[in-house]
Amino acid sequence: MNTGSEQLEVKEFSNAEEISGKLAFQQLEDKFMHSVLENDKKVIDSGKLISDAINQGMSSFSPDLMFEQLVKNYTIAKQIYGESIVRLVSGYEPDYIKKNIGIPEFQRDLKEKIQQKIEGLKEDGFLSKDNSLSEKGIELASLVLYFEELDKIVPKGITGEKISRKAFIYGEKEASRNYKKGDRYRDIALKKSVKLAIRRNHKDFGNKDLQVYEKQSKGQTYIVYALDASGSMKGKKIEACKKAGIALAYKAINEKDKVGLIVFGSEVKEIVEPTLDFTGLLKEITRIRASKETDIVSTLRKAIELFPSEHITKHLILITDALPTKGDSPEESTLEEASNARSRGITISLIGINLDAKGRKLAEKIVELGEGRLYVVKNLEDVDQIVLEDYYSVS
Repeated sequence: MNTGSEQLEVKEFSNAEEISGKLAFQQLEDKFMHSVLENDKKVIDSGKLISDAINQGMSSFSPDLMFEQLVKNYTIAKQIYGESIVRLVSGYEPDYIKKNIGIPEFQRDLKEKIQQKIEGLKEDGFLSKDNSLSEKGIELASLVLYFEELDKIVPKGITGEKISRKAFIYGEKEASRNYKKGDRYRDIALKKSVKLAIRRNHKDFGNKDLQVYEKQSKGQTYIVYALDASGSMKGKKIEACKKAGIALAYKAINEKDKVGLIVFGSEVKEIVEPTLDFTGLLKEITRIRASKETDIVSTLRKAIELFPSEHITKHLILITDALPTKGDSPEESTLEEASNARSRGITISLIGINLDAKGRKLAEKIVELGEGRLYVVKNLEDVDQIVLEDYYSVS
């Protein structure tokens, strides 16, 4: 995070608090939240380390085992943990470790640094006594992940506007009408008011000349973000999808739309009903781990249950990198459930990450039945923008 333009982003953060409730964690003290805001590298690195560990499927740290694997076969160890974890837990760049790992003096120093890092995490309460991730550690990782994504979406202006003809929530400037008591001053159409006074040959500008913008209804939407957490999503893929989920929750809840979460792999692992609780969503997104195969059928069934029955906009964003692999006829079952969801008033968009030709063909059928959109992602940096684009397209 930079120091110059950060203040604007913090103000944006406060606006989110007002709408979705205070971003207050149960375990994480205010001092750590201030440290992240003030760009404290040590605290931020600790949060990033915990976040990366979760993304790699880890639930605890074993400093001795990590050291032994780095010494025994550095290349394989790097594949297991990823470069970021190796860097953050040791304090050394991965290439430097690779170059010097055979030197006994360096090995002793490396082992000491890894142990010191883990002990430091335990002292701060981010790890439990058995080196497993604590709730406080999850909350720190959530905060760091949130600000990483906020730093990206706010300066770049990844914004949009969702318009619907359904339930009235707020509105968009469109036609104008005469001012009446109770109208907001911010909605006054100043240019139209002045022109009207001139046409009427009024020397004084009074309330009778005031025009205010009419509002086009902007309906509430229930969004369910269904994230594939199968084994193939481990690492950078799941990190990018988590950040996209955070961006979606941040923007949608600001619009007073409710966001739910489904995490699926070989089964539905986690469910959060559509909510305005941004903090709760943030924590649940952060703790997602990747494992096993893909079961999209159960995900579609669970999504149908999560949406209310009333006549509102209901939209499912399904994000995956593979075909469904569980069940006797997973493709047929998936299409059957997609059709069932649409009959319940739920639209479905699918974001496919590096889908092969067969996967893309199935994805096209799913979104055709679900009357949504298909996005094929090749660059992970684009996932959050695509998720927000799909959200703003819903009407």
